[in-house]
Amino acid sequence: MSSLSRELVFLILQFLEEEKFKESVHKLEQESGFFFNIKYFEEKVQAGEWDEVEKYLSGFTKVDDNRYSMKIFFEIRKQKYLEALDKHDRAKAVEILVKDLKVFSTFNEELYKEITQLLTLENFRENEQLSKYGDTKSARSIMLIELKKLIEANPLFREKLAFPTLKASRLRTLINQSLNWQHQLCKNPRPNPDIKTLFTDHTCAPPNGARAPSVSAPLAVVPKPATYTPLHAPFPPAAAANASALAGWMANAAGGSSSIQSAVVAAPSISIPSNQVSILKHPRTPNTLSMTDYQNAESEQLMKRMRSSSHQADEVTYPAPIPQVAWSLDDLPRTVACAMNQGSNVTSMDFHPSHHTLLLVGTATGEITLWEIGLRERLVVKPFKLRDIAACSSQFQAAMVKDSSISVTRVSWSPDGNLIGVAFSKHLIHLHAYQAPNDLHQHIEIEAHMGGVNDIAFSHPNKQLSVVTCGDDKLIKVWDLNGHKLYTFEGHEAPVYSICPHHKENIQFVFSTALDGKIKAWLYDNVGSRVDYDSPGRWCTTMLYSSDGSRLFSCGTSKEGDSFLVEWNESEGAIKRTYAGFRKKSTGVVQFDTTQNHFLAAGEENQIKFWDVDNVNMLISTDAEGGLPSLPRLRFNKEGNLLAVTTMDGGFKILANAEGLRSLRAFGSRSFEAFKTQYETSPIKVSGAPVVTSISPSISRVDRLDRSSPAKPSPILNGGDPSTRGLEKPRILEELSDKAKPWELCEILDPLQCRVVSMPEGTDSASKVARLLYTNSGVSLLALGSNAIQRLWKWSRSEQNPTGKATASVVPQHWQPNSGLLMINDVSDTNPEEAVPCIALSKNDSYVMSACGGKVSLFNMMTFKVMTTFMPPPPASTYLAFHPQDNNIIAIGMEDSTIHIYNVRVDEVKTKLNSHQKRITGLAFSNNLGILVSSGADAQLCIWNTDTWEKKKSISIQLPAGKAPAGDTRVQFHSDQIRLLVAHETQIAIYDASKADRIRQWVPQGSLSAPISHAAYSCNSQLVYAAFCDGSIGVFDADNLRLQCRIAPAAYLSPAAANSNPPVYPLVIATHPQEPSQFAVGLTDGAVKVIEPLESERRWGISSPVDNGVVPNGRAAASSGTSNSAADQLQR
Repeated sequence: MSSLSRELVFLILQFLEEEKFKESVHKLEQESGFFFNIKYFEEKVQAGEWDEVEKYLSGFTKVDDNRYSMKIFFEIRKQKYLEALDKHDRAKAVEILVKDLKVFSTFNEELYKEITQLLTLENFRENEQLSKYGDTKSARSIMLIELKKLIEANPLFREKLAFPTLKASRLRTLINQSLNWQHQLCKNPRPNPDIKTLFTDHTCAPPNGARAPSVSAPLAVVPKPATYTPLHAPFPPAAAANASALAGWMANAAGGSSSIQSAVVAAPSISIPSNQVSILKHPRTPNTLSMTDYQNAESEQLMKRMRSSSHQADEVTYPAPIPQVAWSLDDLPRTVACAMNQGSNVTSMDFHPSHHTLLLVGTATGEITLWEIGLRERLVVKPFKLRDIAACSSQFQAAMVKDSSISVTRVSWSPDGNLIGVAFSKHLIHLHAYQAPNDLHQHIEIEAHMGGVNDIAFSHPNKQLSVVTCGDDKLIKVWDLNGHKLYTFEGHEAPVYSICPHHKENIQFVFSTALDGKIKAWLYDNVGSRVDYDSPGRWCTTMLYSSDGSRLFSCGTSKEGDSFLVEWNESEGAIKRTYAGFRKKSTGVVQFDTTQNHFLAAGEENQIKFWDVDNVNMLISTDAEGGLPSLPRLRFNKEGNLLAVTTMDGGFKILANAEGLRSLRAFGSRSFEAFKTQYETSPIKVSGAPVVTSISPSISRVDRLDRSSPAKPSPILNGGDPSTRGLEKPRILEELSDKAKPWELCEILDPLQCRVVSMPEGTDSASKVARLLYTNSGVSLLALGSNAIQRLWKWSRSEQNPTGKATASVVPQHWQPNSGLLMINDVSDTNPEEAVPCIALSKNDSYVMSACGGKVSLFNMMTFKVMTTFMPPPPASTYLAFHPQDNNIIAIGMEDSTIHIYNVRVDEVKTKLNSHQKRITGLAFSNNLGILVSSGADAQLCIWNTDTWEKKKSISIQLPAGKAPAGDTRVQFHSDQIRLLVAHETQIAIYDASKADRIRQWVPQGSLSAPISHAAYSCNSQLVYAAFCDGSIGVFDADNLRLQCRIAPAAYLSPAAANSNPPVYPLVIATHPQEPSQFAVGLTDGAVKVIEPLESERRWGISSPVDNGVVPNGRAAASSGTSNSAADQLQR
């Protein structure tokens, strides 16, 4: 259901509530699943109407949806059971136990047994855990508190617990507007139309005399359907005339459609004739959001008629059906929680979209820093670094020669928190890939604009994550994540100051503001601006939408120093309200932010000032205990409980409300040592001092004006200098070490040179370890043997291991449930030697899915019980992968070369993918690209669209001359979800999956000349671990596939295993989900080992400083013995 249809349901809910159709309201809530009425739920629980409670819940979740849902249903049914026991109704209690509680025995058999034993007690309060159970009323109240916490934490209830803010009788108002619009289009409009029905469009009968004047009477409310009282006086023409200017723009842009159905919540039967579409486009009127376009005489005449009435709509006051959240000043983050010293002036800040205490900071020196506010620590520091100035345009080189300083103008997180965008004061933007907790990897550098890049933001045109930038060259540009320019928006006549990408329904657009005060809006179509109007102050303005995207605000300052904070009426293109509280003159540009759809904050006069969005008068201000600049920059986190503000001493302060203070204190009381240890294993990364090659160090630094005081554009930059070769040329960067640092291959030859721990009870020479996984929490290791048995090892907290995470310093426990069950896969009549084991783990570590030649089994990780089996052979399953966004969808590679997209919940194969010639050996999803990559024993890669499941492309991996296309090919996505690691016995290679191009390749050679058995990325994707069939292990730099460490078999194998014939070697490598230097290997003799560098080293060798000749096309130049002449060897 589209979001407009969803909103229509809310309007109907409001109407039903106002009309007192109580049962219908709650029935629609349940059937639509859009709004969970917690008050109604509480009433039913307190009344003990359990059937209605579960029926209402069923509209939003099922018992087995997730652990929160399971707990909710369990608590309700347990209470129902206890109440039956309390009434000594044994028969009812047994019925509840069998019908309602039995389902939970699968997940926790011991608990079910304990509940059953309550039947044997005269009073269940004799059970120690239930000794404090009071009466029924108090027990229900206590349970409700727990249920509300579970519901709020359950992701299935996200955004369903708050009813949207609506004016009273919104549906009636819309109907009035529709009828008024119909009346305006009447050829002979009567002054007092007699409207008796809503079932057909309104038309006025032709009069006997002259044409009647336009209607100007006040608005009458739509009557109740039962009375069908005539509707006199339609909605005032002025409001109808604009008919939502932005909506009209969108409707017109969508292929010249002659209806506005896609842009308004109107019945599909209500449309606008094609000759009146232009009405929705704007005349050039000052200070409006209306669309600029030419109008014909007929539409101009109609516009005049529409403007003839100037009455405003009367507010219709109905009692609010849904109580709104009460706000108070205590919700504002005003208490100083901490102060941080950045070391240079902070120019931009942005909180992570989901990790609410992670703050990204950009500075006037070009440096960016990641701060974990809860720990009060820097996690990553990255000074500005330019790889090769010779590759830049001549204009950029000249600018750097004249002034080598560069500052950050804007930092921004992508919506998913996986990418960081950084805009600089000269020409460039950088994109960095982020991997929690403290890995920031520079992904790409783009010379985006001539002059300064003033703003950067992310958007999703055509469902593709893109980057939008604007600059001193008066342009807005849109880029894909590989640095390819998608669109250029031209039309501003001054440097573009800021951008605000947004979307309404499926229409994506961008607002932009320029230094001449012009605001424009653009669709992603290169057609030109759809909006042209003036901002208050006509100088530097920034625009922001409220968190829910429903309200548009702007804040700016005029050249004279007057500041304006306003809310816009999007549908009419006019200023809705102007907020008061600024002093008369400012020396720079006021910055602002909004949060929780309710508050605005702006920095001015060495203070932070706050407003309620619905009140023009300032609520309150704070000086944050002093030390703020005259115009402090500020940024809320997404929860609105923390506010970062800049200080005069080159730092920032964090202000918090009570909830924010609790979240920060949790770092000290929850598991601070474990959290800190996690970060300490990866020390602060400093890429070195700011480097711009070929620039004399004697050039003096000149302070540049920041965005609070924009520089005047130079004539060259604004004159469209045609010599722009090199501009917009993306440069994919590797995070290389300082070139002056010596480099040599690190070789681990002895057990004393690394840490190794063997899994207890882990050697079964009759069974090879075919598959190996760390749990997502990083505390356990799971192995699947060729004998179809899965084994689990767990680490626990101790003095030697305070984090409880997997480590090579502590021997873990071989874990089994008390029942003694083993996780054994169905093998049917399969020959174990021919079976292909496969395994996949759910995101929450609760379930593991595996197969070994027989049916696919779903195991409960706590009880080892088989939850279900499916997909019996033939053909047998050979590879399994959970869909990243839905654990109920599984991609299953098959022995017959097909791929089945299977829905576990409905036990149904949704579609089959056919392209490979041999069995499937690998599957990998990319959320960012919306693709599934499959690999097969035919040495083929196939790329599938996950929306349509159509094949986009096939690729044959390049094999050595004479080598038959055979052997397992494995695939794994880099953390950026663009680069793809491909491992085959003949090579490891890196592909750009967005373009299906190979960019790196390495083939076995020298001391690592044996075939490759397996390879995997480290958790931060900076390393590639590869295992070889002679027992050796190679650690490669993931950017350039340069070998930086070789681990000999003798370093981790026993002497007997190291010298065995045939050799013992790893069949599989697994990498720890949080520790990039830790990996585990599953061996051909059934053993499993975890391997880490020495604590004194903390890493495997030293990153390679240069490309070493391995160029993007895979052809290598001559270099040292550890380099790779990939193409040459492949041609031999």
